[in-house]
Amino acid sequence: MSPLFRRKPVDLVEDATSSVTEEDSADNRRKSYTPSKKELGVVTPKRAPQGRRVEAAPADRKEAMKQLRERQRQERAEAAEGMRQGDEKFLLARDRGPERSLVRDIVDSRRTVGSFFIAGALIVMVGSLIKNYAVVLASNVLWALLALAVVVDSVFIARRIKRLVKERFPSSQQRMGSLYLYGIMRGLTFRRMRVPKPKVDLGAKI
Repeated sequence: MSPLFRRKPVDLVEDATSSVTEEDSADNRRKSYTPSKKELGVVTPKRAPQGRRVEAAPADRKEAMKQLRERQRQERAEAAEGMRQGDEKFLLARDRGPERSLVRDIVDSRRTVGSFFIAGALIVMVGSLIKNYAVVLASNVLWALLALAVVVDSVFIARRIKRLVKERFPSSQQRMGSLYLYGIMRGLTFRRMRVPKPKVDLGAKI
């Protein structure tokens, strides 16, 4: 008798049941199976890199020079704006340091005679061109008065710089003469043309 007929009926039922169960499980797996995007041919978009944008490599020398000039222009604009805003990173050596920042505030908090000096000099120059003795004399007198007023105002500026720098920076290594000159030269410039731009209002307490 063959082995198939020697097996018990219960074993045959179990084999049939097991076969049906495996087929059902396979069908269920096929129905619930979700193919991957790679299998479907869908490409997942890559996230754009954060931070600084990477420029495309220049095609030739002309394009490379164009990109270089554009970068230099942007860097110069950034440096100029940083200097105007008083960013220590962009300041010239003459403007750096807390002492010089204090000097700028001292000068910017008051009206200075020096800021009117250029306008007065223009008036004197125009007056000296007129062939009239009285006008020329008045121009010369105005010039002398302006020069005297600038000297007196510069003395007051220097005295205030000395007092406040000594109070707030007693161990400063800055030469006072250099700070005096820095403050006086800033006082000779129109307020709107000063770089770095004024951080304090006129009449502010320093």
